[in-house]
Amino acid sequence: VQRRVDLLAAEGVEFVVNTEIGKDIAAKQLMEDYDAVVLCGGATKPREFNIEGSDLKGIHYAMDYLNGTIKSLHDSGLEDGNYWSAKDKDVIVIGGGDTGSDCVATALRHGCSSVTQFGTHKKAPLQRDPIANPWPQFPNVYTLDYAHEEAKALFGSDPREFSIMTTKFVGDEEGNLKELHTVQIERIVDETGRKVYQPIPGTEKAFPAQMAFIAIGFDGPEQTLVEQLGLETDRRSNVKAPYGKY
Repeated sequence: VQRRVDLLAAEGVEFVVNTEIGKDIAAKQLMEDYDAVVLCGGATKPREFNIEGSDLKGIHYAMDYLNGTIKSLHDSGLEDGNYWSAKDKDVIVIGGGDTGSDCVATALRHGCSSVTQFGTHKKAPLQRDPIANPWPQFPNVYTLDYAHEEAKALFGSDPREFSIMTTKFVGDEEGNLKELHTVQIERIVDETGRKVYQPIPGTEKAFPAQMAFIAIGFDGPEQTLVEQLGLETDRRSNVKAPYGKY
């Protein structure tokens, strides 16, 4: 990373760090100081997961957990304690994507007692379906990401649970997370033609957990900068711009 940063700096790119536009510098100031402003912030606002018990202590959004760990690592080698440690805890990660996998790996590095990753998707087949998934499409087959390989090496099995939905969080008398209740699901087409997830009766289960991370995607960019620039947004709160153009 540093090599690439040095190359860009040598080309004349100036990096202004530890600065939040809209907070440390007003967005209007950028428009006054520069001829053009390009927004490349990405989607950073986490998708909310409001179910019973979601306000219990020990439940965190994935990016807050990951960013806190990285900052503490860079600042002090994790000596300052300014992060949520998963050491000796049973950890559940809700969300089957890359961010969730990073949470799995980070919890392992913290020294968790166990870690499980929930995904609503079905377990992929061992071999590609030549009809539904022909070449040259990317093969939809069962694989282990780096985090899953590490968890399997440490605990003996793939940490993922497939086709599963969390129904509620349960806490102890002090408001700390104690367990997650789940149900297996299947994807069906309802009467309107929409694909929806339907719970499978009799598959309810409780997982012990003292820490849970929500990694179910993002609802769009933070709105402070967007609002200060007076930009129009779409229904997903993304900046509305012509496709293929700035």
